[in-house]
Amino acid sequence: MQRYTTDMYEGMLAETVMVHGNNGDVINAYFARPLGRGPFPGVVLIHHAPGWDELYKEFTRKFAYHGYLAICPNLYFRFGHGSPEDVVTKVRSAGGVADMDVIGDVQGSIDYLRALPVCNGKVGVIGSCSGGRHTFLVACRAKRVDAAVELWGGRVVMSKEELTPKTPVAPIDYTKDLSCPLLGLFGEEDKSPTPAQVAQHEEELKKYGKKYEFHMYPKAGHGFFYYDRAAYRQEQAVDGWQKVFAFFEKYL
Repeated sequence: MQRYTTDMYEGMLAETVMVHGNNGDVINAYFARPLGRGPFPGVVLIHHAPGWDELYKEFTRKFAYHGYLAICPNLYFRFGHGSPEDVVTKVRSAGGVADMDVIGDVQGSIDYLRALPVCNGKVGVIGSCSGGRHTFLVACRAKRVDAAVELWGGRVVMSKEELTPKTPVAPIDYTKDLSCPLLGLFGEEDKSPTPAQVAQHEEELKKYGKKYEFHMYPKAGHGFFYYDRAAYRQEQAVDGWQKVFAFFEKYL
């Protein structure tokens, strides 16, 4: 993690770029990087169900400020354009985004970062809500993920009744294929995932001897990082961000 002092030069570049996603589809993504020669580690941010929104672009710049090449692909690109709210409505009416599209789009973003001359060769993934689910899925199914941070990933544990053609396998069933260290942050008051589902998730990680670190926060529910919503919990969010950056600093 970049540690700034008041006498240092600071600068970053943040812009929309195009990356090759699943099946070679060209999709747009938000990319932010610190100015300088590097080398810098990379992070792919997997946005939440509310979409490719201002909050996630702010999170992307936050990583660039801390010394990372950060990219957030628009996982809803195939549903057309408009305000994030309008696009989300289309996505929900279509039954959500397909897991295979997410895996392919994130893989393309990982490859984009690794191809940059200023990348140190290591790339992690992070996401919250549905993006937390997708983060675990990607860490099990994509290639060359070096570290993963799952923030309150709902529907990692799924019943057979919840499976659909777009989400044909519960991510927990891929646990044996987890390819990197995993950090998970959860709230005790969350209903998706519930503490019981988190415990089940953890048992599978133990079963296969995976390297992981889970933290369950009291007095916190779903989305406790989201400062623009009633779910925000300042103390838990500050501690959570510290854990995120410490984790990525260790593995990237």
